Amino acid sequence: MFFWGPYGWLVIPALILALYAQFRVQSAFNKYARVRAASGYTGARVAQEILSRFGLRDVRVEPVQGILSDHYDPRTRVLRLSPQVYGSNSLSALGVAAHEAGHALQHAEGYLWLGVRSAMVPVATFGSQAGLWLFILGLLFGGSTFLMDLGILLFTGAVAFTLVTLPVEFNASARALQVLQGQGFVAPQEARAVKEVLDAAALTYVAAATMAIFELLRLILIRRQSD
Repeated sequence: MFFWGPYGWLVIPALILALYAQFRVQSAFNKYARVRAASGYTGARVAQEILSRFGLRDVRVEPVQGILSDHYDPRTRVLRLSPQVYGSNSLSALGVAAHEAGHALQHAEGYLWLGVRSAMVPVATFGSQAGLWLFILGLLFGGSTFLMDLGILLFTGAVAFTLVTLPVEFNASARALQVLQGQGFVAPQEARAVKEVLDAAALTYVAAATMAIFELLRLILIRRQSD
C-alpha cells in the first residue's frame, strides 16, 4: 500500500482494526496455550482423530515451521501444524488443530465457498500485487486511466478473495467447536476458552477484508480525482 499518498487517512480505521485483531489473536492464543486440556490430547492427535473418525484417512498431518503457520493444503491433502500446536496439549492447540481439520472436512464434503476460494487463489495473488503497481504506474504516467482502471479491476479480485475467505473460516471454526465438544476432546467448561481463541483468529480475517475494501475505495477516489 502507498499509505502516505492521497486519501491515506481513509485506511487508518482499517489499520487500527488489523492491529487490534493481531493483538487479540496473540493474546488469546498465549493465554490458553498455558491451559492444558483435560483430555491430554495434543493438537496433532486431535487432528488425526477428527480426520480418522470422519473417514479421511488419506489426509496426512505434518509439523511445519513458523509461528501459527497452521494450514490445510487441499492440493496435496496435507494438514500442517506449527510447533506451538502440533505437540502441545493446550486448549489453544486443540482449537487451532480442530479448525484446520475443519477445512479438511469442508474439502471432503465439497463445501462451496472453499472451492470458490481455492479457484480464486491465483487471481488474488496476482491482483493484490499487480493491481496496485499498475495503478501507481498509471498515476506516474500522467494519469493513464487505462492502467489505473486495469489496476482497480485486478485489485477488486483480491478484495473478493478476502470476502470469500470469511464464510470459509467461520464455517471451519463452527465445525471445530462442534466436533471438539461432540467427540469429547474438550470438556464443556473448556469450550468457552477454545471459542475465544477461534473468535480472535476470525477477527484477523475480518480485518483483512476491511483493509482491502478501504484500499479499493481509496483507489476509486483517486481515480475519480484524475478525471
